[in-house]
Amino acid sequence: MEKGKFVMLIDLQRCIGCHSCEVACAQEKSLYDFRIRPMKVFRFSEFFLPMNCFHCEPAPCVLACPTSAMKKRQDGIVFVDKELCIGCKACIIACPYGAITFDPTSQRVVKCDYCKDRVDEGLLPSCVSKCTTNCIYFFNTKEVPKERFLRP
Repeated sequence: MEKGKFVMLIDLQRCIGCHSCEVACAQEKSLYDFRIRPMKVFRFSEFFLPMNCFHCEPAPCVLACPTSAMKKRQDGIVFVDKELCIGCKACIIACPYGAITFDPTSQRVVKCDYCKDRVDEGLLPSCVSKCTTNCIYFFNTKEVPKERFLRP
């Protein structure tokens, strides 16, 4: 039986640009350089756009990685195996959304992995759990009916 894929949806009408998702992500990943953010919040005139990895299918970053450090789990989560990453940045070039950044301190790439360790424990990703307006939804496609997110 297929387990389904994890999906993150963001209700842009509810996002107020407070950056709590960005801060929660940085704290979860112990990222202290403000330029390295797996979750970024952009402002476009009258609305805010939180952006992280889209966990593409297929994932160009996974295909581009020469060491197989970039991996995709069966549940759709794309992550970096830091032990295999050589910091070549091929995944950064391959990502169409600019969702992968390079950490000059570790000489490795950093990206959103939906806080996979938290998800494996049955918890929500940090950005979702700390969102002040509850505009970020995270669910497994096999567990939540799609009708919940359809609007008339």
